[in-house]
Amino acid sequence: MYAFEYHRPASVKQAADLASQFEDSKFLAGGHTLLPTMKLRLAAPANLVDLGQIAELRGIERSGSTVTIGAMMKHAEVANSGDIRSSIPALAEMAELIGDPHVRNRGTIGGSIANNDPSADYPAACLALNATIVTDRRKIAADDFFQGIFSTALDEGELITRVAFQTPKQAAYAKFRNPASRYALVGVFVARHADGVRVAVTGAGSNGVFRVPEMEAALNLSFTPEALDGISVSTDAMNSDIHADAAYRAHLVGVMARRAVQAAASRS
Repeated sequence: MYAFEYHRPASVKQAADLASQFEDSKFLAGGHTLLPTMKLRLAAPANLVDLGQIAELRGIERSGSTVTIGAMMKHAEVANSGDIRSSIPALAEMAELIGDPHVRNRGTIGGSIANNDPSADYPAACLALNATIVTDRRKIAADDFFQGIFSTALDEGELITRVAFQTPKQAAYAKFRNPASRYALVGVFVARHADGVRVAVTGAGSNGVFRVPEMEAALNLSFTPEALDGISVSTDAMNSDIHADAAYRAHLVGVMARRAVQAAASRS
C-alpha cells in the first residue's frame, strides 16, 4: 500500500471541501473494495476522506410511501430496521443476504451503490424500487444513476448522502449466490408498484445491473410466475466466467425471477 493522507471530516460540507481541495482523493465508507484495491497497489489515492463520523449520513426515515436511508447505514442496520421490515421487507431480506457478518457490519449502502459492483445487490433494489439517489449536489433517479460496470452518474467529488426508496405493493428478491463470496451469480429483484412492475437483475449482465422490460410487461398483465413462461433473456449481454457461463446465467435469470414473483405474490 502506498502512503496517503487520512482525513476525518465531521460534516458533509467538510468532506466535500476536502475532496475539492485535494485533487487525488477518495471517499472511504465501509472500505471493502477500496482498501483491498489499495493493498494490491491497484489504486493509490493520495488522500482518503473517511465518512464514518458524519452524522448527516446516518439514519432511516419513513415518510408516506418513501423510505429514506442514510448513505452510511450499514447492511446489518438495514436488515434489522423495524421501519424497513414493516414497509419494504424485501429490502431488509436482501440486506441479510449480503456477504458475511463482517461485511454486513462494516459495509454501507452508499458505498455499495457508489461502487456499483456488477454482482452487488443494492443496484437491483434501487432499480426495482424506483429509488432516488440523493447527493450533496442533486437528486438522481436510479434509472439514470447506474451506467455500466463500476460506473455511475456521480461526478468527481460528488457524495451520496441518502437513498430514497418507493414503497411497493409487493416485492421480493431472489439470489443465486457464489458459495464463497456470497456475491450474486444472478439476483433478481421484483417490485409491484401502483404504476407497474419493475424487474431488475444483478450479477448476470456484462454491463452491470439492468431491467427486463419483457418480464415487466408480462407481470403487469398477470403478477404470477406463470406469466413469465416462454420469456427468456438473451445470452449476448450475459457474463461468462469460471463460476457460470452466459447460457447458465440467462437461464438463472428466469428461475430467480419466478422465485421472486412467487415470494412477492405471497405477500398481501
